[in-house]
Amino acid sequence: MSLEFIGFIGTSEQSESLSPRGPLVDNAFIKASIRAQEYGGFDKALIAVNSASPDALALGAYAAGVSDTLGLLIAQRPGFTSPTLAARQLATLDQLSGGRVAVNVITGGDGGDLQKDGDFLPHDERYERTDEYLDVAKKVWTSDGPFDHSGKHYRVERNHTAVRPLQKPHIPIYFSGASDAAVRVAAKHADVYMMWGEPLEQVRARIAAVRAEAAKLGRADQIRFSLSLRPIVADTEAEAWARADRILERTRANYPSSDFLKRRGANINVGSDRLVDIASKARVHDKRLWTEIAGVTAAAGNSTGLVGTPEQVAESVLDYYKAGISTFLFRGFDPLQDAVAYGQHLLPLVRRQVAELERGAQRRAA
Repeated sequence: MSLEFIGFIGTSEQSESLSPRGPLVDNAFIKASIRAQEYGGFDKALIAVNSASPDALALGAYAAGVSDTLGLLIAQRPGFTSPTLAARQLATLDQLSGGRVAVNVITGGDGGDLQKDGDFLPHDERYERTDEYLDVAKKVWTSDGPFDHSGKHYRVERNHTAVRPLQKPHIPIYFSGASDAAVRVAAKHADVYMMWGEPLEQVRARIAAVRAEAAKLGRADQIRFSLSLRPIVADTEAEAWARADRILERTRANYPSSDFLKRRGANINVGSDRLVDIASKARVHDKRLWTEIAGVTAAAGNSTGLVGTPEQVAESVLDYYKAGISTFLFRGFDPLQDAVAYGQHLLPLVRRQVAELERGAQRRAA
């Protein structure tokens, strides 16, 4: 399997455990973060979306201009932009960046966030709309001539867009969503199906479920799988766990229990509910999958981590690779500091171990 690492581009230095400092759109921090991840060997960096954050597409255009090789995984929510317009915007940026754009399709969200932007469509209908949205977007990217589309959510007549993605056949589609409705859409459209960090047993089961659904469409071998994690690394295991405890303490101070209860009661996000349930069962799963931040924050996002030395964390990453994960999204609680540490210590170790594993498999097959 082809190994891929994804980082994260935020607009200021903050996290669950790190209170915001500086301006919301901090150009110096953004540049430093992009360059640290590019230099450290990340293949792509995610630019996330929510109702309160700066615009992901504009940030992607900025990031393309201050980087040379870093791929840009731009989160988009179907329903707020017409698929024909979004397809043109992404294709234009793909041309300007030299073919470095991918799209992370986000249909759901934390409880109440979609409604802040005016989207009140029920859960399963949102995924139905996403399916249609991607049908149209892919036609924009690939059709040789004008096309029509008439569906429940979109109607298009004689669309023929001049700008096409540099990447063929189209811009890579990364897809997030843990519900049955999400899996059905992922099976049809996803190049990469993205998951939050869960125990190995659950990850294997979800891979199998997505592949089984994709097999109905002849796509079982066309989907790759991504896992999002928050690694906490230090020179010794004891130091790593001490750092995890400090992160937990600061996060608890930033997330009062009343807010936690409000968020937990509002969640309409199956992935978040899964992580909260996992966190309720154990502080640590498998060798070192740490879940306590998911419990404190009601799993408002990527919130489970691997804790240990770089060698120990790489060992756990390799276990996920063996289970079928080939893309890893790593985001730190101290964003810039952690991005540098991952590039210096963690990514090279994982790449080396995966290369050794693949060489061994090739020898056995010869």
